[in-house]
Amino acid sequence: MSELFEAVDALIAGQSPLPPPAQRERLRKAHGLTQDQVAKALKVRRPTIVSWESGKTEPRPPQREAYARLLDQLAELYPADAAVPAQDAAVPAAFTGAPAPAEAQSPSTGPAPEAAAVTATENTQTAPAPVAAAPAAASRPARTTRPTSTSRRPGATKAAAAGTPAGGADPRFENGPLAVVDVEDGQVLAYCVGGLVMDVPAKSIPALVDWTLREAKLGAPKLSGPGKDADPLIVLTEAALERYGLPAGLTEEERIAGRIPEGHKVIKQLTRADWQLTKRGFGPWARIYRPATGSERACVQLCIPSWNALDTRHWGAAGRLPPAELARLLGTYASRVMTPRGSTAVTGLELMTTLHPATRASEPDETGKRHSEHNPGSLGKQPVDCAPCEAPDGHPLLADLPRFHVRGPAEKLFEEAYDWARPLTDAECMRRNLVGLDVNMAFAAGANGLVVGLGEPTHVKNPVFDPKLPGSWLVDLSHVDLSRVKTGKDTWGELDASLLPSPFTPKGDRPTGPAWYATPSVAYAVELGYDVAPTEAYVRYDNGRYLDGWYNRLRDAYLTTMADLGVDADLSPEDFLTAMVGYKGRDPELAIVVTAVKATVKGGLGKLRERPRGESWTAGEPWRALSRPTWRPDIRAAVISRTRMNLHRKMVKHAAFTGQYPVAVNSDCVVYAVDGDSPLDFVPYREGKPLPGGFKLGVNPGLVKHEGTQSTLWGEGVREQYKAPELNLARYIKDGIVTNKDTGE
Repeated sequence: MSELFEAVDALIAGQSPLPPPAQRERLRKAHGLTQDQVAKALKVRRPTIVSWESGKTEPRPPQREAYARLLDQLAELYPADAAVPAQDAAVPAAFTGAPAPAEAQSPSTGPAPEAAAVTATENTQTAPAPVAAAPAAASRPARTTRPTSTSRRPGATKAAAAGTPAGGADPRFENGPLAVVDVEDGQVLAYCVGGLVMDVPAKSIPALVDWTLREAKLGAPKLSGPGKDADPLIVLTEAALERYGLPAGLTEEERIAGRIPEGHKVIKQLTRADWQLTKRGFGPWARIYRPATGSERACVQLCIPSWNALDTRHWGAAGRLPPAELARLLGTYASRVMTPRGSTAVTGLELMTTLHPATRASEPDETGKRHSEHNPGSLGKQPVDCAPCEAPDGHPLLADLPRFHVRGPAEKLFEEAYDWARPLTDAECMRRNLVGLDVNMAFAAGANGLVVGLGEPTHVKNPVFDPKLPGSWLVDLSHVDLSRVKTGKDTWGELDASLLPSPFTPKGDRPTGPAWYATPSVAYAVELGYDVAPTEAYVRYDNGRYLDGWYNRLRDAYLTTMADLGVDADLSPEDFLTAMVGYKGRDPELAIVVTAVKATVKGGLGKLRERPRGESWTAGEPWRALSRPTWRPDIRAAVISRTRMNLHRKMVKHAAFTGQYPVAVNSDCVVYAVDGDSPLDFVPYREGKPLPGGFKLGVNPGLVKHEGTQSTLWGEGVREQYKAPELNLARYIKDGIVTNKDTGE
């Protein structure tokens, strides 16, 4: 009988009544208890107390009975009208407006304009009246052995600072776009943006997917009218991988395949639960879904950093960050760009189609039913063939060519970034330094306002060139003489052509005959004052400014994050250069976001001409990427062409006005030999205004920043050392380190 009584007592204890969440916090504070003290007494972690006080989760036995007992006794001591201390003793001074202790201040964190309303509370959902934000110099609280996700940072967004739902106004996504799932002290926790931590009851990957879709309230609203909401993203730490029966890392064979074997027990669990995986399988970026029913989607994406999901070239040390900090970093990227869908390259391409979906809902027909129809301005649902000259080697369109045939300029469109250098003149050798200028977001700026083809190409013989018509043109530009070019509407400039790269070839060589060019290259020849007579062209009459929304989204993400790091768009040239010194150290996590945004630009454009990757492929046969409507080498070529023309235009304007010529150009970096050590010593400003059409210092895309300064002796020394008189110094100007890989030794 005693066993029955004990079972009944346990049942009642499991349902012990609890006061509302706001009262739980009030009672704890009234007695002067910190969340850490309560957590220690109940043998749970502090984030668990945060979740209980916010109402996001409820305690379970045996802690529930003890927690109820604590609150019961506190309620007797402190009735509802009892005074509550103005501030929780556990809140770090750095986030209350009070001066932080010296050890709690981080000299690496800079100003954060958006931190004007950080609240003095551990609970972001039931925040009391806000207090003043910390001054810019008072940054993060001192880190403990394991930082908690509820710590407020000056870099938090206004919404998070005010205690609003992380995902904005949409209640479906009130907890933000993603969560980092970790296991600590035996508990599975989901760290979300805005400092929220949730208990995760799921005991398997299928259960985790189900919980994410049913209870977690994760995801993000669509970015365009005809688009779709972003699927929730779950990031799994190594501890979470172990809990759910997944390996902490991939074997060499699995890494090459990009996935774990089909027979893995977790994949079998998913299959039994009627979940499916996309064709890329269960890899670093796994998509788990059930076929959509109507407009309802059931899809969750997993990101596994220890499987190299976050490439260190683009995400730095993000994969090694504690869960709360990783949630903040990825959440910032997700809110400003989009929820990551894979690598930065994949995300860059997905952003294009997210902003311009292939289809939209039609107007209602006579029965009131809507149908799917082509969305104007998009690339459509079906891939289109490129022109033969736009096809990379091995493309099916070139299957009839002899096996070892090498196509020349008259057969192949070759629009690539600059890689050009020349020997220094005697006068330049007497200059003290080599100074590099780097164009901010150069390829994004090249995409801005660019008209590109949307449909298939039309072959035309002896066409009249139209600079507004996107396409590829076979034309002879060897007659364009850079020693005499138009530098204004009716102004001709006399230049030393031997000191300038040709704008029409990546290596800077002057063309020797007919060659294929994208529209921006031919248009620039006309701008320089020369006639053009194409003999053949593949033009696209269906066209538009497809990349404008993509550019705007990435530009805003870049500028907003740079402003958070203390580099504003309205700074003077002097203040801009000062602000750029050490900007990454002010908030290393936001600096990673900047790097990821820039990688999203370049990677997204690169995906437009993706080659065979990790697949069995034979030259002349199609590869996977060709089945995508977004496989568009012509769009990539047009962006690169325009970017190269933009840079050449600046070099011509600079040479015509100052008599200074570049000594090396690498992609978006150009190097000059000067007597000073700063761009301010040679970038011309007249009455505080930059040279029209020339270089301008600033953070906006298309403007330039200081890439680096090295001595002229260094430049001549490395060329002598590697016996390469035209070694591209722009590649090494940043830190002066020349690697054996680059020199062939």
